[in-house]
Amino acid sequence: MEGFSKMKLVEPVRKFGDELTRPATCETHGEYTEKGHVFFHDKELWTGCPVCQKAMDEEAKKAERAAYEAKAQRKIEAQLNQAGIPLRFRDRDFSNFTASTKEQENALQIAMEFAENFDEHFKKGSSLMFSGKAGTGKSHLALAIAKAIMPKYTAMYMNAMDAVRMIRDTWRKGADKSETEVLELLGSIDLLVIDEVGVQNGTDNEQVLLFDIINRRYRDMKPTIFLTNLGTTGFKEFITERSFDRLKESGTWVKFDWESYRGKK
Repeated sequence: MEGFSKMKLVEPVRKFGDELTRPATCETHGEYTEKGHVFFHDKELWTGCPVCQKAMDEEAKKAERAAYEAKAQRKIEAQLNQAGIPLRFRDRDFSNFTASTKEQENALQIAMEFAENFDEHFKKGSSLMFSGKAGTGKSHLALAIAKAIMPKYTAMYMNAMDAVRMIRDTWRKGADKSETEVLELLGSIDLLVIDEVGVQNGTDNEQVLLFDIINRRYRDMKPTIFLTNLGTTGFKEFITERSFDRLKESGTWVKFDWESYRGKK
């Protein structure tokens, strides 16, 4: 028995990958059981606070997603040879929109709701139609929405005539894109803002091309914002009854029924 008393307990052999646990304390989240495992050359690697780690992982995923969407936005802008938001409107957001009347406040609330709940509007393919005189803030709120959803989503602003020209340019001999490719690009943008709808001549050809864009985005359930100086009747006549019926299905008509801000302090 005396020999046995002098024997030493043998520590179990640890090998790479063995799981470990130990009590630990996080300054933010308090006590927890920390997990770890045996690493190279018997080194220990511990995971730290699981709540902190989860938050860090979520932030990393957000940053990765934002980088991906920003790259997608730049790719679309390069393919269309057009910037997403005009330089003159880069400073426009919800905070600097003047809402001094009930009607202006209503327009602002609709725009803010559309941006805040864009995940749902994106799933539904919702659209907005801003109608009113020039200088009443239609572009301001439309671009505030576009800025609010980027870079999680791609967004593009263009006037209706530019969209028509973009398609017509594909008809030129030696054009670098086909009509189908341009329509697919315009249809792939998560949010397309089309300004000055109705300023054009309204020829059959222009109406057909605009219908192609509207129909493609309606079919693929992609949100669109239309800015126009026309009332409901004129807008309906310009884009054709077929297009208007499609927009009514999931669209909201917003009247900007006040005088122009331009020239006012």
